[in-house]
Amino acid sequence: MIKVVTAEERHTSDKGAIHSEFSFSFADYDDPSNAHFGCLLALNDNVVQPGQGLAPHPHHDLEIVTYVVSGTLRHEDDLGNRQDLAAGSVQVMSAGAGIRHSESNPSPTEPVRFIQMWFLPERRNLKPAWDSRWFPWQEREGLLKPVIEPGGSGRSLRINQDVRLYIPKLQTGEELAIPFGSERRTHLFMLAGHIDLYCGKQKFSLRPGDAARIRNAEEFSVCSTGSEEAAEFILIDLP
Repeated sequence: MIKVVTAEERHTSDKGAIHSEFSFSFADYDDPSNAHFGCLLALNDNVVQPGQGLAPHPHHDLEIVTYVVSGTLRHEDDLGNRQDLAAGSVQVMSAGAGIRHSESNPSPTEPVRFIQMWFLPERRNLKPAWDSRWFPWQEREGLLKPVIEPGGSGRSLRINQDVRLYIPKLQTGEELAIPFGSERRTHLFMLAGHIDLYCGKQKFSLRPGDAARIRNAEEFSVCSTGSEEAAEFILIDLP
């Protein structure tokens, strides 16, 4: 089963300094019929204006994954972590028993765009933790290479859930087969460019901001179709 959610179907939250597009029920967007996809609770597409940001605030019992699409995002938390994350950076924050953090745009001139995803953890009251890594697009071009996975590795970040996350980039005409298990869920979110998604005899064309929620597909494939820019998307394999 494949459900396509277009960019226009997302909920828009525009607070001036922070513009967000919510893919799932979140904050002032209350929709019980669109509360989650498996353990994925939120996928927010945020743009923060120069010098603006979110004041310190608490979280608990969440695995929070952030991908910086463009600009620079500053992270600070009460564990003592403070880092400016450049475009291409991924961070994982295990809120566990409780953590406070802030997110801001340190640039005086350029906005920052970042995707933030919330997942339920495998269990509650874990020890809070934070980590980040930069993944240049050259290392992701044409490849299905995890940037997030259970346990992590020397080349990926750790998450406390049975989730694997990929951010491939495909040049025009490039194809990628997705061999995920038939009893798994897959969430695909378009960041840039255009793709055709093939599953059996079905074909779906996706553009920036569109998403596909996929269940019980033994294998599917995508092909970059845009001529103006490469296709970049977030691909999440989850139970």
